[in-house]
Parts: sequence; C-alpha cells; structure tokens
Amino acid sequence: MQDIIENIVSTVGASQQRGQVADYIPQLGRVDINHFAISVATCDGQLFSGGDAQTPFSIQSISKVFTLTQALGKLGDGLWRHVGREPSGDPFNSIVQLEHEQGKPRNPFINAGAIAVADALLSGCQPKEMLAELLRFVRNLANDDSVFIDEAVAKSELATGDRNASLAHFMAGFRHLRHPVDSVLGAYFHQCAIAMTTQQLAQAGLFLAGDGLNPITQSRVVPSRRARRINSLMMMCGHYDGSGEFAYRVGLPGKSGVGGGILAIAPGKASIAVWSPGLDPIGNSKLGTEALEALMQRTGWSVFV
Repeated sequence: MQDIIENIVSTVGASQQRGQVADYIPQLGRVDINHFAISVATCDGQLFSGGDAQTPFSIQSISKVFTLTQALGKLGDGLWRHVGREPSGDPFNSIVQLEHEQGKPRNPFINAGAIAVADALLSGCQPKEMLAELLRFVRNLANDDSVFIDEAVAKSELATGDRNASLAHFMAGFRHLRHPVDSVLGAYFHQCAIAMTTQQLAQAGLFLAGDGLNPITQSRVVPSRRARRINSLMMMCGHYDGSGEFAYRVGLPGKSGVGGGILAIAPGKASIAVWSPGLDPIGNSKLGTEALEALMQRTGWSVFV
C-alpha cells in the first residue's frame, strides 16, 4: 500500500493540470495550489500516507458527514422531516430546487441541506455549545485533540456568504428553520472551517468503513444500519451534481469539500482522505478525484466490483 501511495504522489500529485482554488472564499484562495496529500487508514489498524499528509486544511463540506451523523443520533428519522435524501443534480449552492420544493432541501450534503442539519443540531443549545460538541466528536473519531476550527476561514466565509444567507432566509420563509438565521449561519460557517490533516480525516472516517464500529478502538459510533445509510447518501449525493461521475470513476461513497479535500469509504477495508486544493468546474478536487481513481484501479476496492 505504501508503494501504491508513493506512486500516486509522484504521478498524480505532480500533474500541472491542478484546477482552480476556491477563491470566492478569500482565505481559501490564499492556499498554495501545489499541496497534495493522501492517507489510507485500514480497518486492521494501519495508516499509510504520502505528500503533505500532516498539513491541516479546511475540510469545508466534508464536515457535513459528521454533522449528519450527529443529527441522526439526536433526531433519528425525524431529521428527514427537514431535509430530503435525493440527489440534487444542481450546484451545491443552488436556490432553484428550494423554490420548487417549498424550502425543503433535497439532501443533507448540499449547502441548504447542511444548513437545515445545523439548525436541527441547535435544538436545546447555543451555537458555541453545538460547535464544541461537534469538535469533541470529530477529535474523538480522529483520536487527535489537535483538530481545530480555523477562525480566519470562518470569518472569511461569514464575510462572503451571501448565497448561503439567501438559502437560509429562503428556508426560514417556508418555516424550515427553527432558530434565528444568523445563529444557524454562524454555526454552519464554523463547522465548515474545521481544519484537519488527511491522516486525521482518514482515521475519523473509519467508523463508516467499519459498519459503524471504530475498528481501532472497538467502540460503536453508530448502528450498522445507520452507517450503511450514511454511506449510501455519500455515494448518491456527496459530490453534488458530480456524484454520478465520481461513482463511475471511483466507485466508493465519498464526500468532497471546496477546500480540496475528499473523504472516501471502502466498506470493510479502509477510510481514505485526499487533499489537493485545485477544484474542477463542479467544485470537487481535481487531482483528489484522480488520485482516488488511481487507488481504486490498483486495489480493486470499488463497491461495484
């Protein structure tokens, strides 16, 4: 596995066709596009890494996997009253479907859906408490207390988040938010600003590879049925309107973020994290996707094999 990773770093990671950084969020636009990292945490306790695997980056929408997990633990199937489970087929920040579907987001991984999930997590607590609990949860999954929220990124998103504010106000207009819009947006922007390394992220995703059980600590994070459902949503919706293309090329449940990271799950085998800040036109990591495609060709881990 280490040889495979080093080959991917030296080939895919060296490509000059790297996409474009997400400069519409100024703090992300300052990230060096030449970064590249990959980590594979296996269900038998091994961790393999290459490239900048110890450099923290903003996980952005990958955080939606962890907030969804928390919300399902808090509300169970009651969560689906506030957000759907269908692929969107539209960009991650589209307002078009909200208008057609009376303010109910199509799934929890588009921005509107994640805002609805953040609203659900605010029930009975303040934003600071919700974020502290989220950070504890992610740190526990990663087995690393150095995971942090990058305040500079959060402030950058708050300053440029007009589209997301529009989504939130539109949902509030249809009474799909139960808390003040500013509180929900503050929580949402801060969750997206969680910073992790690919090593930490790969280890944090292991419970989804282990059918809900963390195979390293042998602690159950979620019931097996819930882990499978989260994986299914990642497969169908984790790459927005590029989810079908990702399933075709990689064949794994995955969740991307505009910080250039991707978390992919090979059920029963491994959790994989990649990071390359340059994005394709849809908003997914260009080289990250290529790296995962190369890894699947070498390992045969696709769920469709």
